[in-house]
Amino acid sequence: MSATKMRNIGPKSAAWLRQVGLRSLEDIAAIGTVDAFMKVRRAGFKPSLNLLYALEGALCNCHWQEVPDARRTELVSAAEAAIALLPPPRNRPAAAPVTTTHHDDAHAPAMALHLFDDDRALPSAD
Repeated sequence: MSATKMRNIGPKSAAWLRQVGLRSLEDIAAIGTVDAFMKVRRAGFKPSLNLLYALEGALCNCHWQEVPDARRTELVSAAEAAIALLPPPRNRPAAAPVTTTHHDDAHAPAMALHLFDDDRALPSAD
């Protein structure tokens, strides 16, 4: 059974699974729900917990919303423990709050002209 035809698995999730080498229900069953979820996460994708529940539902042949609450809690705990063991992202600065600076429109044209007034930036014609 291909990843695109698995129960609960939509096109985006199927693409993620294919890209990490999980192409069938048997592939997912072989490594387990949490490890399949973590493979997707380690590949750089940003899966939500819905993928975790969808994978479990696919393995149990039920709708992802029918996964029992106790099992969901187990899955989330296992996924959180695995996520905690991941190394921090490489070569990326820590996310910081985004701020927007607004300039007074009356000074904007003068500032733009000033940027191009410097004769030192142009090569000499001599």
